[in-house]
Amino acid sequence: MPRRTWDDPWNRYPESVPLPAEGGITTSKQRGTMATTWWSKRFVEVLESYGLGARMKRGRRYARSGQVLSLEVRTGVLAAQVQGSRRTPYLVTISLPAPSSAQWDAIDSAMAAKVGFAARLLAGELPPDLEDVFEAAGVPLFPRSYRELHADCSCPDWESPCKHIAAVLYVFADQLDADPWLVLAWRGRTQDDVLGRLRAAPGEPIAAWWPFAPGPLPALPEARFGVVTPDDPAAVLEALEPPAITVRSVPLLALLRPAYETIVQTAEMDGRS
Repeated sequence: MPRRTWDDPWNRYPESVPLPAEGGITTSKQRGTMATTWWSKRFVEVLESYGLGARMKRGRRYARSGQVLSLEVRTGVLAAQVQGSRRTPYLVTISLPAPSSAQWDAIDSAMAAKVGFAARLLAGELPPDLEDVFEAAGVPLFPRSYRELHADCSCPDWESPCKHIAAVLYVFADQLDADPWLVLAWRGRTQDDVLGRLRAAPGEPIAAWWPFAPGPLPALPEARFGVVTPDDPAAVLEALEPPAITVRSVPLLALLRPAYETIVQTAEMDGRS
């Protein structure tokens, strides 16, 4: 019979207490939901749809307390170190097959054909229909089930995911909020790769100098505006049909005329200063 560890799925043993982690990655969300943007929420939604229960909950606590010491995103792999109950941090790798060249060609063509797609990517957003683009190419943007992932941890817990793997997934979800390009990097394309192909594709152009040309911005000349005053400041009032309104027997237009003259005088003074 396989040896059980402290992290027993039937809770027959107490859960081990991790050693304090120094310089770990603390998630930005310490309470409530672990995500803010739609793409990060979608990733968390997918994770929690796996039905992994208590292990994901423990991993969420590890993620929030900074037990994940490092996280590197490579093509098809998340590689991390997680501080557990032993002195030596555990090594975690979470692999997801990258799209094939043919699938990337289909994804590139679909992205280039969508109006406004490049602009949203440049603005640091993942368009909501990016999932549809990947699905149409025959590959999911996010893993649809835990079976699609190959996750490994050097801890003695033989169950997968262990809380260390779960913690890495939650830290990755948290980092997606600030940098949506990470999900594309995990699928095998950097920001430069994606934008380079969009620039080369026919259709919506992307400025090569986005967002600005290298170097400091040139100083802009001070803007000055001239004021052209009308011959009759109240001419606009004269063009109106006189309203049947009086104030203490004085017609409304007669009361407004001095106000228009004052406005014009003030504008002239401002224009000369």
